[in-house]
Amino acid sequence: MEIDNPSIFKRIKHNFFSSIKFSFLCFRSSSSSSEISSSDDSIQGEPILQNVHAFSFTELEVATDGFHSSNKIGEGGFGLVYKGRMEDGKLVAVKVLSAESKQGDKEFLSEIASLSSISHENLVKLHGCCIDGPCRILVYEYMENGSLAQNFLGGSKNKSKFNWKSRRDISIGIGEGLAYIHEEVKPHIVHRDIKGSNILLDQNFTPKVSDFGLSKLFSDNITHVSTRVAGTLGYLAPEYAISGHLTRKSDVYSFGVLLLEIVSGRTAVDFDLELGEYYLVDKAWEMYKANKLLELVDPMLNGNLLESEAVRFLMVALLCVQEKTGLRPNMSKAIKIMRGEINISNTKIAQPGLITNIMNVKIGRTSKSSQSTTTFAARTVNCKQYS
Repeated sequence: MEIDNPSIFKRIKHNFFSSIKFSFLCFRSSSSSSEISSSDDSIQGEPILQNVHAFSFTELEVATDGFHSSNKIGEGGFGLVYKGRMEDGKLVAVKVLSAESKQGDKEFLSEIASLSSISHENLVKLHGCCIDGPCRILVYEYMENGSLAQNFLGGSKNKSKFNWKSRRDISIGIGEGLAYIHEEVKPHIVHRDIKGSNILLDQNFTPKVSDFGLSKLFSDNITHVSTRVAGTLGYLAPEYAISGHLTRKSDVYSFGVLLLEIVSGRTAVDFDLELGEYYLVDKAWEMYKANKLLELVDPMLNGNLLESEAVRFLMVALLCVQEKTGLRPNMSKAIKIMRGEINISNTKIAQPGLITNIMNVKIGRTSKSSQSTTTFAARTVNCKQYS
């Protein structure tokens, strides 16, 4: 869906915008923004939230030229993203959320406030939000070099810009961003959809994890795969796909797949003239068993790398995608291994889990429990093994 005219917003369901409090919370003027901050003021007896920057709908409409398709820079399960230029010349990324949240006004803004306070070199900074108008909109810092998927997985011409050092730094940077939201932020945040298009690159090609808080805002009703499970085929942890049970180890699995992509230069689901369609996790496992992991390294690097380090990164990736969640390292340990601080040369890696087919997904809701049940056609998966 492309939004060329703001009138299309009227067609987006917005049953959560009926409260009159929104007009006060946004402090709307015709083209200016405001700061939602705590003070002696209150709205209908409730204190206003602290340090949440509120943009007006008109302001963002002007910044994106009416949300014109020429300014669209991204699209995902949570909504469309537009490049915007604010009145002061500052560039921003404007994400129009396409999904409904079951949260009320205050709860939504509370989550925005908590996300705005999270700061890390490898996380995209959230500037504020807009709840003035028919949609909920988030405003992020603008990343000059787009996503890792666009730049790195977009073809051989783009890949040539990424030497081994840049791939190494990007891999570790992504890991550090995930370790931060997994282990340092309280309560912990599970991203739920780690993949190349959700890793953005700034002007120095520093990687920044985006959309890291949206799983908190939309925990139950956002989907790329089913009405209960969110994720992308090829990156999706099998235990999450089968049971819907989401943990930080689900993110670790997706990181492992992304790490395989970065080192090999291949996509998670690829095509070969001899093999046909195949899954990168499968190929990496077969090469590991044959003691040929080095052959998986991207040939475009022309051997300009430390081979032992590249093999170590591939082994970390395979550790992350192991079928049993208890065998996968947490992100801080994965980073230490990549940096060579932990020796795994003699570590035995167990078989990975892999979801290869979602065509047979069945979703039902029983009248008694009102809980969804999901069935996946899966391979190399045994739910009883998960710890």
